[in-house]
Amino acid sequence: MEEKELEVLETPETQEAPQKAEVSQEEHQRKDRKIERRPRREKAVEEESPYKESLISIGRITKVVKGGRRMRFNALVVIGDGKGLVGFGTGKAHEVPDAIKKAAKDAEKNLVKVPLYGTTIPHQIVGHYGAGKVLLKPAVPGTGVSAGGAVRSIMELAGIEDVLSKSLGSHTPVNVVRATFDALTHLRSVDQVAEVRGIEARKVLK
Repeated sequence: MEEKELEVLETPETQEAPQKAEVSQEEHQRKDRKIERRPRREKAVEEESPYKESLISIGRITKVVKGGRRMRFNALVVIGDGKGLVGFGTGKAHEVPDAIKKAAKDAEKNLVKVPLYGTTIPHQIVGHYGAGKVLLKPAVPGTGVSAGGAVRSIMELAGIEDVLSKSLGSHTPVNVVRATFDALTHLRSVDQVAEVRGIEARKVLK
């Protein structure tokens, strides 16, 4: 008698078996890929700034668009080391903390070295910027900082302990700050004046 070949009936279980094997192989390959991936880089730790900072003003900008209102913030920050080095900067962002950080970084790029005469400034000077006008006068030790608002913050961060000041123009924070820095950048020490005149420093004070 001829041997009859037995035909294997295909059942749903036999059809699913190779599919399960393929799926399991794909899962193993995915796991291997995950293991081979490079580890994530750790976020760089922010270094502490050597400068002290003071927030002068925060402004809110609202833009009306088709979908509603979009709000942004701008910040004006002054930084200094208390030893004659001071600077200011501005920053814009969608959040207040981000705007302050940007302003502080911008201020580090605009640092100014202020010539000091003891605890005060070398001479009287008037700074101008736009409609802003700021008068700075030297004062005797013990007077303190006779200034308000933005000017006081700048003087303290610059390390000036005794000074008289008066805002004679616009009181807008940006104008006052820029006018104050205009005055500080035009200050000249005794040695600088003596060098320009070609005389000894002690003769300048006479």
